[in-house]
Amino acid sequence: MLDSRSQLHDYVQHNSNRGDIQNIIDTIDKFGWTKQWLMNIGDQKGKILDEAIQTRKPKTILELGTFLGYSALRMIRLLPKDALLISVDCDSESAEIARSIFEYAGVTDRIKPIVDYTNNVIPHLNKDFNVDSFDLIFIDHSKDLYLRDFKMLEDVGLIKSGTMIIADNVIYPGAPDYLEYVQNNPNYSTTLRESTREYDDNVRDAVAISVRK
Repeated sequence: MLDSRSQLHDYVQHNSNRGDIQNIIDTIDKFGWTKQWLMNIGDQKGKILDEAIQTRKPKTILELGTFLGYSALRMIRLLPKDALLISVDCDSESAEIARSIFEYAGVTDRIKPIVDYTNNVIPHLNKDFNVDSFDLIFIDHSKDLYLRDFKMLEDVGLIKSGTMIIADNVIYPGAPDYLEYVQNNPNYSTTLRESTREYDDNVRDAVAISVRK
């Protein structure tokens, strides 16, 4: 029996239009609402991510947590052709499906996927991609790693004045240590955008948007 990741891959291939990013995003959302729950940011909180991208207009973006590529697609469709989007995930099976979906969407040349653990990747991003800092960072991987990786990004200098950090699922399943850190740190201005869990209107959740002062 196919797991939800393989089912989603087949569903996208059979029900969406190759090369049409928005149509592929809509198809993934339809799968999440009607077929099987998915743990990507989803369509409702996805609009919060869209607004953040449109506000910040980033040229360098780091995503922690690729899963099946949904949020990377949401972001890349709003980014200029010369933007750098790096997406990190340690799950090779999910990463392979994401790679296939990126190819189907026609964006393989615009997204740099890395299959490794974040603590192995973060210290080398500056050198490997010639990045001084990131304009925008989207955090949506293991909730217990949010704060560790955020502090690591600070330590290696990839968060500078003006960097916008967006963290999903800070209420459910929750990242309380991360939320406490960014809300009480005078170096950041943090806004909590309340919503509901992806593909589930009955569970409260929120996205935290922090900007380095």
